[in-house]
Amino acid sequence: MLRLQGEMIRGGTSKCWIFDHQAVAATGVDVDTLLLAAFNAADPRQIDGIGGASSTTSKAAIVQASAEPDVDIEYAFAQVGIGDEQVEWTSNCGNCATAVALYSVHRGLVPITSDTTTVRMLNVNTGARLTGTIPTPGGTAPDEGSAAVPGTSALGVPVLLGFQDPAGSTTGQALPTGHAVDTLTGPEGPVEASLVDAGAPAALFEAKAFSLDGTESPAEFAAAVPALTMLRRQAALAMGLADENDPVSHAVPKVGIVAGPAPYRTTHGTLVGQDEYDLSVRMVSMHAPHPAIGLTSAVALATAAAIPGTLAHRVARQTADGTLRLGTPAGVIIAQAVPAPDGASPTVLLHRAARRIARAELLVPVLEGRPV
Repeated sequence: MLRLQGEMIRGGTSKCWIFDHQAVAATGVDVDTLLLAAFNAADPRQIDGIGGASSTTSKAAIVQASAEPDVDIEYAFAQVGIGDEQVEWTSNCGNCATAVALYSVHRGLVPITSDTTTVRMLNVNTGARLTGTIPTPGGTAPDEGSAAVPGTSALGVPVLLGFQDPAGSTTGQALPTGHAVDTLTGPEGPVEASLVDAGAPAALFEAKAFSLDGTESPAEFAAAVPALTMLRRQAALAMGLADENDPVSHAVPKVGIVAGPAPYRTTHGTLVGQDEYDLSVRMVSMHAPHPAIGLTSAVALATAAAIPGTLAHRVARQTADGTLRLGTPAGVIIAQAVPAPDGASPTVLLHRAARRIARAELLVPVLEGRPV
């Protein structure tokens, strides 16, 4: 039995367990083995571990101070399997980055020098650089806040999350195939796709290709998940994210559908008018409909909607100030693209909230490098 200190933080609409890199290394156990045991990944209920049995609650980040210039914190993001003994290290998670920023301030990994503190982060999975700006009034790190985000009624510390120069963060190009629209083959035949790399690689399809209109509830959208799962593999090959002989990834690229704005009700029953948002989006998270939207997917959508010819640009209401209001099942999420100097792609800003839930000593059942 191993003992490992960890901290659970809600970042946005995800729960993320945060671990110190040195503490993980000190266990002497392979990190995949350690996380699979701690989360009880083999069980789809994760009943004997710290996992929450959903894609938004089976996440971890391993954090350390950085020696790189202009970077304070490096973190590795892990999407831990649910009923599946695999750990995905190929993507980033903006909600967990929100949690990492709050963790770093509380643990003293970043000095507090004014009434706001900015944490400069590097996601080692993808090379993405992010900033998280947190209020630190009177030079103190807050435990509570009054900020809310769509997808949860819980309040938290406000975090302004910025994705710096996000285009091409994984493949080197915003459009990895060089095309605004590609054609993939789905179970019903050819289907148009926009393959975009910004924040995270994403494959976007028009809702109407699946006989949907973009206002569907997660339960209604679930009917399209098998087809989108098949198309994800084709998109990964087309984007150069995988080779034919590589294992199938259920995390990369992100996949989802887009449509023009239309009235709909959120999962909490709130009516959202057609004029209240600019682009409808429904995304898949691992094997299931995402209850809101992952932040890296929001960055991909904001980037795609600004590129003429993409499916997102085709159906989105265009705005003059770089703001894009995304209609998700949980409500409207706002992304803002801010011009960057030196030819870099625009920084994408998102308002999030985070709250520390627990600090704990985990008792991890690992024996001879393998879970018991």
